[in-house]
Amino acid sequence: MKRATSSSVPVAASSCANGSVRRASRRLGQIYDEAFAECGLKATQYSLLSQIARSGEPKMRELAQALVMDLSALGHTLKPLIRDGLVELRIDDADRRSRRVSLTRAGQLKHAQARVISKRVSHVFEKTFGADETVKLRQALDFIASESFARALLDELKSKQA
Repeated sequence: MKRATSSSVPVAASSCANGSVRRASRRLGQIYDEAFAECGLKATQYSLLSQIARSGEPKMRELAQALVMDLSALGHTLKPLIRDGLVELRIDDADRRSRRVSLTRAGQLKHAQARVISKRVSHVFEKTFGADETVKLRQALDFIASESFARALLDELKSKQA
């Protein structure tokens, strides 16, 4: 497996991890959006459908936490999926203040269709970026997205301010 290279002048490594991650996220989002266009989804919508499928019928708060989103952003992202009949909300039987999110039958079918696209894009990504590098990248990004990393980083920042 060979990593893609640019024939133009090499780009110097960024000095800001946040900027690098955001640029990479936007670029991958564009690539995935283009790939998912054939099934009528955005990459963010596919991620949301996948998390719901993995979780069963999560509460809104649980889903937001799993996706590292706030509730209002989650609600905004869910609206078109609800409108299109792919996702439904229902009041939680145990806690009437909570809502549970689930895929409809149409949502399950759309998720299955999009999963084929996701596997294809992941395969091409791995082929282009390198298998070992892809595993390391995912591990690093999963760690960065973790609550423990966020807590440790914020604690360190606060201790330096004092």
